[in-house]
Amino acid sequence: MKFIISLLLTALLSFTAGLYLDWWSIAPAAFIISLCIPQQPGKAFLTGFFALFLLWGGLAWCIDSRNAQVLSPRIAQLLGFGGSSFLLVLITALVGALVAGFASLAASYAVGKKRGD
Repeated sequence: MKFIISLLLTALLSFTAGLYLDWWSIAPAAFIISLCIPQQPGKAFLTGFFALFLLWGGLAWCIDSRNAQVLSPRIAQLLGFGGSSFLLVLITALVGALVAGFASLAASYAVGKKRGD
């Protein structure tokens, strides 16, 4: 239950922070949620990872489909992905997921040190 609540709150806070702040605001958002809802380090990483993978992947896919996939193949071609829109969305989701996952992991270790684990 903590996993699902933490996942939803991480995605919600990251989305809200992303509306007003820079892209890297997902890291403090994931860190704060992981501090407030302590979990084991592995679960904390997975919470941040999946929350942002689903959030950024869904947002990138939604934006890509709204503009009829006009821009993404060109960007993917420039980045060396062979014009694959899917690969561009996947890499976007993976970058956000790793940032949030490591931020959650860091908070989990910080809480563990305070508890004396």
